[in-house]
Amino acid sequence: MYIPVYMATLVVIFIALLVVAKNFLNIKKSKKHATKEEDAMYALAKNIREGAKIFMKTEYGGVIPFKGKPVGITFVVIIIAIGFSLFVESSSGLTYILGALMSSAAVFIGMYGATYANYRVARRAFKSRSVGRTVWTALKGGSIAGLSVQAFGMLGLTAIYILQYTLLKDFPTGHGILTDLECNANIMRCTTYALGCSTVAMFNRVAGGNFTKAADISSDILNKLRHDLPEDDPRIPNVLADFIGDNVNDIAGNCSDLEESFVATLVASQLIANMVFAQHGQGFADAYTMTCLFPIIVATIGLLGCTIGIIVAMLRKESMSDNPAGELNKVTYISAGITMLGSLVASYFIFGGVALYPDFKVGWGSPFIAAFFGIASGVIIGKVTEVYTSTDYRYVKDLAEVAHEGPAFLVTLGDALGFRSCLAPGVTIGVSIILSYIACGLYGIAIASLGMLSFVGATVSIDAFGPIADNAGGIAEACHLDEEIRQNVTDPLDACGNTTAAIGKGFAIGSASYATTSLNLSFVGVFVAGAAVLNIADPKTIAGGIIGACLVAYFIALLSKNTIDNAVAMADAGDKQLSEHPEILDENSGVKPDYKSIVEMATKLSLKKMLLPSILAIIVPIPCLLIGYEFTGGLLIGATLVAIPMAIFMGNSGGAFDNAKKYVEEGRLEGHGKHSYAHKTTVIGDTIGDTRKDVVGVALDIFIKMMSTVANTLAPIFTSMHLF
Repeated sequence: MYIPVYMATLVVIFIALLVVAKNFLNIKKSKKHATKEEDAMYALAKNIREGAKIFMKTEYGGVIPFKGKPVGITFVVIIIAIGFSLFVESSSGLTYILGALMSSAAVFIGMYGATYANYRVARRAFKSRSVGRTVWTALKGGSIAGLSVQAFGMLGLTAIYILQYTLLKDFPTGHGILTDLECNANIMRCTTYALGCSTVAMFNRVAGGNFTKAADISSDILNKLRHDLPEDDPRIPNVLADFIGDNVNDIAGNCSDLEESFVATLVASQLIANMVFAQHGQGFADAYTMTCLFPIIVATIGLLGCTIGIIVAMLRKESMSDNPAGELNKVTYISAGITMLGSLVASYFIFGGVALYPDFKVGWGSPFIAAFFGIASGVIIGKVTEVYTSTDYRYVKDLAEVAHEGPAFLVTLGDALGFRSCLAPGVTIGVSIILSYIACGLYGIAIASLGMLSFVGATVSIDAFGPIADNAGGIAEACHLDEEIRQNVTDPLDACGNTTAAIGKGFAIGSASYATTSLNLSFVGVFVAGAAVLNIADPKTIAGGIIGACLVAYFIALLSKNTIDNAVAMADAGDKQLSEHPEILDENSGVKPDYKSIVEMATKLSLKKMLLPSILAIIVPIPCLLIGYEFTGGLLIGATLVAIPMAIFMGNSGGAFDNAKKYVEEGRLEGHGKHSYAHKTTVIGDTIGDTRKDVVGVALDIFIKMMSTVANTLAPIFTSMHLF
């Protein structure tokens, strides 16, 4: 039964990638330029694309000075892969590389699609002056990233499954090339595949976040605070680096982040299925088979639902309304609706005719109920995030209205907003975990996580809408399009994009909570004969929890300091250019800034600072496992419990600061427009929020998932060495 299911999955993946290819080629297609504005927009977009390409090539090529040797993503991946092959399981190094390749494929395709889409969106706004038509173009660009994330994540894992049940079916156990430590090779290949995705995600999030926020903050400092110029004025050298950063972090980083969450969830479902089977014994062989198949079936239905949702949106080119949020929500509702209905049918046919575990309290409907709780919690978390970060609700309005009182009032209220926003998502996640467990046992928690991420293709498509719209708005301003175009088309899209990006971050954090919970349960189950029980009163567990919590604090400090150090250095470098060549500020002089040197500087600084935070999550679990599984379990739980609320706080307070600035810039705060004291105050708030939402918050969820994945990968090895 396995192979037909996997072949059906490959068919759906192929269909999704056909849609990706069609949209990419359509977005890339160039039309003749009829005006000088179009020429200017195309030239700027081309520079953005080339800069993003240089950054990615440099990051993957690895030119970070580290004890005289080049160290980058490719180098680190190869070294880790060799280590797995030599000491863990001979083929696990290859599956680790496969995970890194699948993640990288989604990253490159999504980012290049976005760097072509930004010009198409700006041009569409210029030509049509219609919000609906422009939303259609931006969503098409975002769909390239969204469908790629889910399709490539499933492609690599499905390939591993097919190989395991065909060519490798006679080799259920594995050994390292240099060691004789027995392990379950099938599980090891899956966990190392997930770890390959995690490694790329961590590098992209840390390096991309540092690049974009150092560029963004330095650009804001020069434009709005030191020279009192518009936000994306091309006379400031740092502006191009800011445009590039939107793509290398908000597209590339987000693609790898959510693909890693999606893959980790699928793998966690497999781990939990094995643990539950071990707990209940051999009398449930059919139930075990179905619990292994159900996650990939739900993911396949989800990908199909996302593809249909995108196709329906693309067919509505002429009929999209001027309400961008409403149009984007339709894609989500179609995708989620198809996924939910399909999961119900799959649950009936998969589990309806087999003897089920006692944990399945509602019979064949138990897995569907767990998936439903995951889907529902994702929708709730998205809505809560929207309420706290959108200019349509009172929280952001209150934040903007206090801006004229000064930065202290703004930041204090913004912090209160961020912390307040943690409660509803936390309660939603906690209640969903409990209800999923009641309905379907430990397996239900893993399926709830999968339910939340089963339509991740639509989620990322809508999330990618944000940076594409942001880039397009910046291009429109830098190329001096009519004020009417910016106010009526690109600015509303940009504000909507800020909200969709914040919702995407909330979604990533929520999914990380489920995935990490499942991974932590699986980790503990390795050491206590299939029962996920950890003694919280054990001194080792308490000590691990305290250290794990403090480790998260150190990680936050590390990322924050790196970003601010780089932002200050870049702001000073940009100011030096303007001081040495004041004619740059004269629009009639024809003298252009040296963008290239600033972009190179941003790239060099961000790559130099990414290694320690990225490697930390890989290294930490190793010595912890030597202390004991109780200590390691405590560390993972402590880190998770602190990281989740801090990530929500960072994302929502940062998003609220950003949109409070937009609220003032749009003239919606009576008596306080652009260049006012209130505006400068919101710029300060936005600068603080930039590091929170786009560097720290988005990296925290990867940090905890990556540590849990490493611990799960190494746990069987440590048990086979009889260290516990």
